[in-house]
Amino acid sequence: MEEARASAEAAGEKPPRGRRVSWAPPIVICLLGGALIGVIRNLQLFEENAANQNLATLSALGLTLLLLAFWAIFFTGARGRVRAALFLGAIAAVAGFFATVRVEGVSGDILPKLAWRWAPKADEKLAEEISERGKPADSTIDLAQTTERDFPQFLGPTRDARLSGPRLARNWQTQPPKKLWRQPIGAGWSSFAVVGPYAVTQEQRGERELVSCYEVLTGKLLWAHADPGRFNAVIAGDGPRATPAIVDGRVYALGANGRLDCLDGASGEVVWTHDVLAEHKAPNLEWGKSCSPAIVGNLVVVSAGGSHGHSLAAYDKTSGQEVWHGGDDPSSYSSPLLAELAGVEQILIVNHHALVSHDPADGQVLWRYQWIGDQPKVAQPVVVGPKEVLIGSGYGVGCMLLEVDRDEAGQLSCREAWKSHSRKLKPKFTNVVLHDGFIYGIDDGRTLACIELERGDLKWRGGRYGHGQLLLVGDLLLVQGETGEVALVEASPERFTELTRFQAIDGKSWNTPALAGPYLLVRNAEEAACYELPLEGESR
Repeated sequence: MEEARASAEAAGEKPPRGRRVSWAPPIVICLLGGALIGVIRNLQLFEENAANQNLATLSALGLTLLLLAFWAIFFTGARGRVRAALFLGAIAAVAGFFATVRVEGVSGDILPKLAWRWAPKADEKLAEEISERGKPADSTIDLAQTTERDFPQFLGPTRDARLSGPRLARNWQTQPPKKLWRQPIGAGWSSFAVVGPYAVTQEQRGERELVSCYEVLTGKLLWAHADPGRFNAVIAGDGPRATPAIVDGRVYALGANGRLDCLDGASGEVVWTHDVLAEHKAPNLEWGKSCSPAIVGNLVVVSAGGSHGHSLAAYDKTSGQEVWHGGDDPSSYSSPLLAELAGVEQILIVNHHALVSHDPADGQVLWRYQWIGDQPKVAQPVVVGPKEVLIGSGYGVGCMLLEVDRDEAGQLSCREAWKSHSRKLKPKFTNVVLHDGFIYGIDDGRTLACIELERGDLKWRGGRYGHGQLLLVGDLLLVQGETGEVALVEASPERFTELTRFQAIDGKSWNTPALAGPYLLVRNAEEAACYELPLEGESR
């Protein structure tokens, strides 16, 4: 081209022009990319899994941008130096983006949250406020004095997200919740366990994982026990994800890296500790250990996830000595549950491939239900009758009702009573609740759903709460949405009726709320708050 231009100039002719750029290819690329994204978003190809839908959308957008860059660099007809500059500029732009921006986390539907790389994480700002603490100045802390309104463990006193009371007022516009405090907290997906005027949770502050005790009415930090270590995961978030259990004045907590602590509730001092993963030769999970300890009589039961009889482990809650271990299944993200089915007391645990029943006396496996799919299992099993237990999962799986039978020899077995179509209720993060023969839960991070227990038929869907959590309080569903709002919904199969709502905290909120009497404690990975909810018949 340069030689032709020089020859033309020497002959006194007008030099030839470069090839005219055709804008048809980029227009076609953009139209096809937009059409593909439209198909993904609007034709419900991924209606069973919003996360996969978003991943497919991001992939389609990335492919469109890649094709546009390829056209700009190689097919515009521009000079070699211009194409080289475009190529190097594209590489520099991508490198610059990732050099200055990090993925801080994602929503439950895999939508990324971005932050500057030089900006410290919220929990790192709090790390310097915590130092190793011995016995607190206030020696009157007593976690042994229990009350009827305590919320002492994961999902409440009966470990099924159901509370008989209090009777909550149904209109928060005329009777608004009273904010007692709202303040920063360390990272993690732990919830609060509440006994008397004290609330205990787990959190990450810098390179230390904490079990921390707060005063319910003021939010004052009373003591904090720190273990070195930090669990990091872009998709699942940083920090601990289990909820402590409080029994007889002691706190039992399992960290994201598998450390089980028994602490003195008055001071946070260590009574005994175990490295559960190391002792049972088990790998950590991709998204961290999430098992909230279950207190079964004199035992502390946790999911270990080891093979050859080391799936579930039990420790003496007083001495910390291991009492038994049993089962062969790798862990998932569920927690042990003491239940009675077919007249037999047993411990249920949802593992990666199966729902397994263990004998509380020695840990032996009583029965096992093989579960389809290789996706994570999070939702707790729900005992719904003398012989029936409901399990459910997201990722297009749905719910299943199992019936447990005992034969004349006393052997237990289970069978499917029904299997719900995956479109009805798919509890991905949310634990479902039973009320008057109907099951309520959040369907794969989208809408609240109600299904009939007897046959699994869908009654209704309604509302948008993302990957939130819920509690049943009397005949009301107390729903905490993924973006921090809290709502009251009628637990009725007739129709979806949201009664009232308010914004309790801000940001991604996957933690289960705790309700102790009128006191609602909510938190996420950055802040926590306590509200006094108005009660029915109460005037303010």
